[in-house]
Parts: sequence; C-alpha cells; structure tokens
Amino acid sequence: EREMIPLCIDQGVALMPWSPMARGRLTRPHGQQTERSKTDEFGKSVLDATDAVDGPVINAVEQLAKERGVPMAQIALAWVLAHRGVTSPIVGASRAAQLDDAVAALDIQLTAAEIERLEANYTPHAVTGFS
Repeated sequence: EREMIPLCIDQGVALMPWSPMARGRLTRPHGQQTERSKTDEFGKSVLDATDAVDGPVINAVEQLAKERGVPMAQIALAWVLAHRGVTSPIVGASRAAQLDDAVAALDIQLTAAEIERLEANYTPHAVTGFS
C-alpha cells in the first residue's frame, strides 16, 4: 500500500480500499468486543498485533463521532473517503443499519483539522496478513 497508493494516484487509477473500517474496529470504542470479533480468527491474526498502537486512533474516531453526534462508522468511512484517489471503499454489512451508516458517510465532510486529529497518532503497521 505504501508504494501502490502513490503510484495509483499518479497514474489516475482509482482506489477501492478493502475493509475500510478494519473489520469493525473503527465502529466501536477501543477494547469493546462483538460476538464476531471474539470468534474472527483471521481478524485476530491481522489486527491483534497492532491493538496497542491502534487504540489512540480508534479513540480519536470515537471522540470526533461524539462531537459530531454521529456513529463512529460514519466518521471512519468519511475519513477513508476524504483521501485522494479513493472512489469506492468496499464495505461489508450484515445489517441494514450498517448500510445506512455507509450512505450517511457520503454527506460528512471532514475538515483538515479533523483529519489531522484522526491521523495524528497513526503508526504505520508492518506488512501482515497475506504472504
């Protein structure tokens, strides 16, 4: 991603981020689990290693969502959509409300200051998952 995203932008290739809400991590307070997160072995293998460094980012999403009075999912997806080159994030949904949040995120325009807040504590991750 670190190499491909700049290349795609340079060449005019649209980006379709997969799992833009990190398998639901950006949709709930840090540390809160769901039935799925408790049993999602793939998610655990990819996300558990970065849990400590991801906490401050998740907390920033939660805080901004509270300030804006919207669900965390809407802020998380609006953040992804605010990035140059992103045209259509691939969102997964198991409930109609999740689709409603995805559509509502299209109407959220984050300010430069809000984006900076969301990204301030981001720590690049080691490449994991697929080898």
